[in-house]
Amino acid sequence: MSSGAVPVIGLTVVLACSACSQKQDPAPSPSSASSESIATPATASASGQIETAVVDFKPVQPELVLVGKVAYGEDRYSKISSPLQGRVVEVRAKLGDRVEAGATLLVIDSSDITAAYSEFVKEASELEYSTRAQELAKELYATKALALKDLKQAENDLIKARAEFRRAKERLLSLRIPSAELEKPLAQQRITSRFEMKSPLTGTVVERAVTPGQSVGGDVGQVLFTVADLDRLQVVADVYERDLALVKVSQVGRINVEAYPGTDFASVVASIGDVVDPNTRTIKVRAWVDNRDQRLKPEMFARLRLDIGDATPFLTIPKEAVVEIDGKHFVYVVEGADHYLKHEVTVSNVSSGQVRILEGLTSGQRIVTKGAVLVKGQEVKG
Repeated sequence: MSSGAVPVIGLTVVLACSACSQKQDPAPSPSSASSESIATPATASASGQIETAVVDFKPVQPELVLVGKVAYGEDRYSKISSPLQGRVVEVRAKLGDRVEAGATLLVIDSSDITAAYSEFVKEASELEYSTRAQELAKELYATKALALKDLKQAENDLIKARAEFRRAKERLLSLRIPSAELEKPLAQQRITSRFEMKSPLTGTVVERAVTPGQSVGGDVGQVLFTVADLDRLQVVADVYERDLALVKVSQVGRINVEAYPGTDFASVVASIGDVVDPNTRTIKVRAWVDNRDQRLKPEMFARLRLDIGDATPFLTIPKEAVVEIDGKHFVYVVEGADHYLKHEVTVSNVSSGQVRILEGLTSGQRIVTKGAVLVKGQEVKG
């Protein structure tokens, strides 16, 4: 098949927001059309394998696309460790369980509680004794039956007893012993060596690293459970220095992930980092995204799309209408029923499914929008 002389026109990649807001017809390229018509079987059009449409101006919203990943909300997940040593006697939460704030995750039998409570009882007794001794010393001193230095000594012993009692009580509180239980008289207190580790927030158990009978050591690095609120996640993306001025807090955007092609998840920019990564020269951007349907998963790769200007009318066509041959880009213009002419075009990307025509077509021309590969195949068969 012969074709006319085709000048080499380089692929120009430009950001849509740099164009003016007025409609501008791309410059036609008369010599870019093939000199022979390409015929296709009529059944291809009749069966819907080939579809055509008239090229026209459409409003295009310029956007900034940032690459990142899905993550837990900064204040919506918790890595939970045991504050004491002991043996796990019961695990009540399973992986994937939804738990409420305050729900018991596991029960630990710990000698730490026994030792701490014994110390508490001892210091409570010492405080009671020191209190009575100081009161008696005051009475004796008032009747001149006790020296002043002995009164001062009794008062000093009371101060020490109060401090030791407070320390012992705080130790039990740090082991999550209820304060109301410690306020009861000693004879009425019901404190055992069993410690119930509770969830600090409402969410889903996304990690579990403990089994019944396991010994835990009170090490904060030994994470037993991770509980996270999966109803609202964040996307953490990187923005280059040159684009930083285009991103604002509370800016509305869209999230796309590979698991759901063509689906947009609404998002809002939550924060912009204050530090530039010295290796990548990027700044972290966090955006909230609603996930009540649980479709998004932490660590998914994601793209954050932010609108950065007003919609501008451009001559756009579907990306699948363009075929690449030897590094050049072509579309097929309708010449007649099931007959097409190949036109070389210069394009730039403006969205995931659309390209902007910079040169080679004008408004009003009808082109193949679906099935361009089939037309190309007919051309090759000649």
